[in-house]
Amino acid sequence: MSAREAILTRVRAATAGTRAPPAAEMIPRAAGTLTEDPLLRFRRLAEASGSTLDEAASLAAAPVRVAAYLKEADLTHAAVVWPALAALPWAAAGIAAEARAPRTTDAIGITAAFCGIAETGTLLLLSAGDSPGATSLVPETHIALLPRERIVRDFEAAFARVRAEHGSLPRALAFISGPSRTADIEQTIVIGAHGPRRVHIILVD
Repeated sequence: MSAREAILTRVRAATAGTRAPPAAEMIPRAAGTLTEDPLLRFRRLAEASGSTLDEAASLAAAPVRVAAYLKEADLTHAAVVWPALAALPWAAAGIAAEARAPRTTDAIGITAAFCGIAETGTLLLLSAGDSPGATSLVPETHIALLPRERIVRDFEAAFARVRAEHGSLPRALAFISGPSRTADIEQTIVIGAHGPRRVHIILVD
């Protein structure tokens, strides 16, 4: 028996009698055959993953919607933002925004998203000098600005768009599907163990 066959034999023995998860617990994977409107599908699956969503009429109007969310959630109005977003009117919206890399003491991190993937309701963020990846990971609350026109159908379309706009993949990509969660400890779901406790997405026209 080859090493491969031995491994497969052990896997089959260990999983004998186990049941597949119910269909309701599975995220559909149907690249190239999605018929639902990408925006509607993205919203539905992003909310199913635990994200909250809002809308802004323009990028310049996004800070006002951010402030409304922070007020409703009773969160601080002090935030760290991507340097790429520093020119937005944060102060006029009542947000004390600092354009820098995040610190462990930051409660709110605001980023943009390269695109949204309708297939699974996932955000794709690209890391660069003016868009540090840690801003979406360190603060307890991550707020992402996502232009509607950058919602693509599936992962293949997302990678194709990255290559078309950047020529090659950047040093780091982050795929975000709702708040961080884990069941490593006694199979109990814990929110925010390895990242944000909240993910709020603002769809921008």
